Amino acid sequence: MRGFFRQAALDDPYLRSLICDANIRMHVRGRPDILLFSFGRVTGESVRQITVPKFQGDRMTFVNPSFRIIAVAALAIFPGSTLARSGEPLPVESGLIADVAADASGVRGFKGIPYASPPVGDLRWKRAVPAKPWDEVRKAEEWGPRCMQSNRLGDIDPLNKRMEEDCLYLNVWTPARSSSEKLPVMFWIHGGSNNVGSGSQPDYDGANLAKKGVVVVTINYRLDVFGFLAHPELTAESGANSSGNYGLLDQIAALQWVQQNISAFGGDSGSVTVFGESAGAFDISLLMVSPFAKGLFARAIGESGGALTPIPAFGPKPLRVGEQDGVKFAKELGVSSVAEFRAKSAQEVLQAAIKTPIVYGFGVVDGYVVPEHPAKAYAQGKQHEVPLLAGWNTDEGTLFAARLVKWGPDLPSYTERIRTQFKDHAEEVLKLYPPGATAEDDKRSFAELFGDELIAYGNWAWIERNATRPTPPTYRYYFMRRPPGAPELSVNPLAAPGVYHAAELYYAWNNLQIRDWPWEDADRRLADVMSTYWVNFAKTGNPNGSGLPEWPIYKPGGSGQVMQLGKEIAVRGEQRRDRYEFFDAYYQKLGSP
Repeated sequence: MRGFFRQAALDDPYLRSLICDANIRMHVRGRPDILLFSFGRVTGESVRQITVPKFQGDRMTFVNPSFRIIAVAALAIFPGSTLARSGEPLPVESGLIADVAADASGVRGFKGIPYASPPVGDLRWKRAVPAKPWDEVRKAEEWGPRCMQSNRLGDIDPLNKRMEEDCLYLNVWTPARSSSEKLPVMFWIHGGSNNVGSGSQPDYDGANLAKKGVVVVTINYRLDVFGFLAHPELTAESGANSSGNYGLLDQIAALQWVQQNISAFGGDSGSVTVFGESAGAFDISLLMVSPFAKGLFARAIGESGGALTPIPAFGPKPLRVGEQDGVKFAKELGVSSVAEFRAKSAQEVLQAAIKTPIVYGFGVVDGYVVPEHPAKAYAQGKQHEVPLLAGWNTDEGTLFAARLVKWGPDLPSYTERIRTQFKDHAEEVLKLYPPGATAEDDKRSFAELFGDELIAYGNWAWIERNATRPTPPTYRYYFMRRPPGAPELSVNPLAAPGVYHAAELYYAWNNLQIRDWPWEDADRRLADVMSTYWVNFAKTGNPNGSGLPEWPIYKPGGSGQVMQLGKEIAVRGEQRRDRYEFFDAYYQKLGSP
């Protein structure tokens, strides 16, 4: 071991600045009073010890917090070092994280870990920069503040009342007892139209997934105008001729943090699965074509979303459209420069955004983070080659139609709306989504159409394009279970008629316990099976496993098999393909994105 350290000091220019004494004790050059670490007999004030399995019986001892980064860097010399013993801090790039108590199943949950510096002041509307180092051991017992957002969906995060612009934090649930376990990582990107939501919502408690043998990470990322504002002056100052995707850049920064730090929690940086719902799924489909996300994840799961619809109404907007929105917003806020923009308080910016809302649910094709429209990129096979599992719910449109569409005797009828929107193609649409005998029938047909335009088509196109390549595999699902006890129409809990948008979250996370609803055995079985499919996919890129109904790889072109997830869990042939093929042809006639 003495020879090992002496050779390392000779071979490594950084370690040459350190002196090893005969007892394998490392000091700062010229400061014998500051002992970095020692092997064998421990001397000095011991702050913490970490067992190094490669050298049985030896101890690495950190004795001065101000040199923790040097000491943590030295850990790289010893591959396979164990996680800190119970009560011992964990090393990450920016400092030490205090250990937390495990729950009854052995899962430890770390909350509020900063993955980037606060995006405030001059860093507002700029790419996230790494978190600043901290000197003391940092506690991980409280959620980080939610990012700035409206309350349009009510109190969606009742356990976390804090909301600040300083919000770039993540949370980790791990069952690992040793970094040598190298467990697969599931990295969650929350939904909420890129306008609301957080990684601390009760829906996303990762303990039950972690119990199945994965490390779970949830994140906050900048939302609304804070995360997706495009503006000509922001484009000019960027150095990349782009603006508008700061929220996506936050997600990329968090994925980079995982690559650099997740091993401290027993995770495998080479086995990261991104999964997300609604806006989170839209964002993942964008990350799959972003050069900055390449290599940061190995698999992807997309629930109820996909950014492949080639018109701004239901897909990513071009940079010029985003910039036009930004100019209008600047006028609303009463500013004429980015400097004035940044001088406004976060609350002032938020209130202006609430007064003059801008749609940001689908991202911006800025030519940099998103080099080209994903519809074009996927059609040309330019997406990252990763296995994909994706699908949507039976009644995606009921929530949006109920909240966004008004009906009445003085308002256009269903047929009139279709003729106005689709013009020469109206008759085709009316055959696919026929009007009914009553006003309620018309509302149902409109909700089906709206759900397909907003959610299902983009997800279908994502699956279909990805599946055109024989490898890696693509799996498709159709979720068909309405949670028993869900209100007919509600903001919090989010609910709408039928198997509504986001209904699958309780099951995918195996978190039925967060609602006091009359769950049945069929719900408990579905939650266990669905979450196991998700975890299996995260582990191997294949959802199948012992005791589960066989889920075949999806084949494009009309012969594909779809896993139906409901009271019955079984594979069926594709349904309603004629609707999605219509939109495929319709959008092509409208022109390329």
